Amino acid sequence: MGVETSAVMLKAVVTSLHVTDRPRERLFLHGPAALREVELVALVLGGGRSLSRAAMVLQQLGGLRSLRSATPLELLRSDGLGEAGASALCAAFELGRRAAQLEIPLGTPLRTPSDVGAYVRARLGDAPSERFVVLGLDARQRVRLVETVAIGSLSSVEVHPREVFRPLVRGGLHSVIAVHNHPSGDPSPSEADLELTRRLSEVGLLVGIPLLDHLVVTRTESVSMATLGLLV
Repeated sequence: MGVETSAVMLKAVVTSLHVTDRPRERLFLHGPAALREVELVALVLGGGRSLSRAAMVLQQLGGLRSLRSATPLELLRSDGLGEAGASALCAAFELGRRAAQLEIPLGTPLRTPSDVGAYVRARLGDAPSERFVVLGLDARQRVRLVETVAIGSLSSVEVHPREVFRPLVRGGLHSVIAVHNHPSGDPSPSEADLELTRRLSEVGLLVGIPLLDHLVVTRTESVSMATLGLLV
């Protein structure tokens, strides 16, 4: 498809949006779930030609997923976006991430891997590099600590047991759930993940802070080592 053909199709889509849709009115009448992605982006941008600008931004960045992870400077390179629009989009996505993290507030008990899955995906799912996070729990398996102990590269993160357990020991915590992300989108544990899980489990037993689980997460999925029977 040539550039001219693509531009014509985009213009046709934008024209139809202007003619048939009124995002703000439809939001109040049907709720935000009834709106398409381009309409939601347009409402965040506001101002003149918001639907046209939203469609252009989504096309140039390659869809909502790329838009969600774009930096302010990357957004500024999109046609039709100034500092106000780029700032509004970044703020909207960050609010969404923070709201999702409220699914597990301080003091919430964790009973199953699914209890923690949504929270850690919201926290780590879009991270551009691998990050290793520990959730420290009390005797009732309530969250008392959430701490990032290591940040790595696109495909790996180096973690030492002492860095994992130091904040847990200092906090007098009872047990721990470890989590790290795979930016590749594949949640399958690697051999290095399995070896690290084994080491953390052994150290946890020695220091009296057992490792209850180690989850690998992506933006949409999570894999529990405990569910797979891979803990010591």
